[in-house]
Amino acid sequence: MRSFCGRNESGGMSTGPEVYPAEALVDEEPRYLRRQKPLEIRRRKFGRRNWPAYRRWAVIGVGILAGGWIASQGVRFLLFSPLMQLASLDQIEIVGSQYVSRSVMTESFVPDLGKSILRVPLDARRRALESIPWVERATVQRALPNRIRVEVTERMPVAFLRLGNELALIDAGGVVLEKPLGGDFHFPVVSGLDEKMALSDRGQRMRLLVDFLREIDLANAGASEQVSEADLSDAQDVRAMLAGLPGLDGQEPIWVHFGSADFTNKYQLLVQNIGHWSTSAGRVESIDLRFSRQVVVNPDTEPGSPRPLSAEHQPRAVKPAQ
Repeated sequence: MRSFCGRNESGGMSTGPEVYPAEALVDEEPRYLRRQKPLEIRRRKFGRRNWPAYRRWAVIGVGILAGGWIASQGVRFLLFSPLMQLASLDQIEIVGSQYVSRSVMTESFVPDLGKSILRVPLDARRRALESIPWVERATVQRALPNRIRVEVTERMPVAFLRLGNELALIDAGGVVLEKPLGGDFHFPVVSGLDEKMALSDRGQRMRLLVDFLREIDLANAGASEQVSEADLSDAQDVRAMLAGLPGLDGQEPIWVHFGSADFTNKYQLLVQNIGHWSTSAGRVESIDLRFSRQVVVNPDTEPGSPRPLSAEHQPRAVKPAQ
């Protein structure tokens, strides 16, 4: 309790204790400004009770270091060990190659000799293989510990291509292929294409020829065997030389313009009427079937045509026999 000095009723000073209401004695100082009692912090002492935890962390650290060392040695083994090296091209297995020689197939792997097979760039080697004209698709895989497996799908030629005085092969996509030393092919000869032509243009015309050969076989099994040559100089016309047609016994092959569509019906029209047209025209050397309501016999009289006609054979139009 606090003591206060004050004046009494007579005006004198009073030093006695006075009683104040409890509300007046309330300390208005904010509680958060009061000095807090310091907390006692207990510090762990380095003692025997902590040894298990220390041993556990030590074991974990040693395990991490050992694992890192083992991993580094494993990587070093895989990348540099002689057991993983591609020491010889004989360690490359090739599957699916028939016309491309092994030496051509393995040539792109020469820079990898002496290296671990894990360091062989598979995608780059696959692209190198697919750059070979005869190779359509290739896959390259590792076979541990030190072998490479190559699987290839070669292109399928569908015709001979006349290039000047030489004959090459060509597939349905227009890719020109060098004729292999081994291989027995029986295809018609294609003219009107060359290697300077864009691949897309050659491909479009070769697909037209493939469609033509397939459709005439639907009209008469084995009809494609009658085609000895095809001129594809016109992108909208398959001009084929046919031999052995019925009604033309003993006569030389004739050129026939088939246009770019409806080959089955046109071939059937040709077979059914060739005898009649031969009788009407006297001699048939070429026929144009590109027109819907008439057939033109012997139209190819221009100089320089593949089979030039003599002067007395004039083109004439002949209606199909009913």
